[in-house]
Amino acid sequence: MSKKILVAYFSASGVTASIANQLAAEIGADIYEIAPKNRYTSEDLNWQNEFSRSSIEMKDITSRPELADGNASVEGADVVFIGFPIWWYTAPHIINSFLEEYEFSGKHVVLFATSGGTDIDKSVKDLQNTYTRIHFDGGRKFNVGISRDELKNWANKYIQ
Repeated sequence: MSKKILVAYFSASGVTASIANQLAAEIGADIYEIAPKNRYTSEDLNWQNEFSRSSIEMKDITSRPELADGNASVEGADVVFIGFPIWWYTAPHIINSFLEEYEFSGKHVVLFATSGGTDIDKSVKDLQNTYTRIHFDGGRKFNVGISRDELKNWANKYIQ
């Protein structure tokens, strides 16, 4: 019996979306964009402005941006890959919104991230510590130039 796989991702600039779409195509997974109800503008994403939306959200550990919809096909999935850009050394709080919106019991959750320099380790630990009921199978940071073969070989470790 083959596993049902979902690739869910949040992407503000398109980098994570590109890798998520490539991953889903390589492993035959459904894909779902984790989108905020109110999309981010370039001004919202200005991390150098302490009053930008993203800066304010990331300073508030209780911040949970509202999701655009609740239509992810998490329920039927065996394995859920969740992708995001790393913000302020961790996952954006919209990932928390997504993890709190759906039931992940009995599922394997695999994280992947994009970042100019920050590794994914802190993001994985933060999410594991916050969501102890979810079985996280680890994670990996990717750069834009990852080959299809490398991406597929990495994913196959979790879906075989």
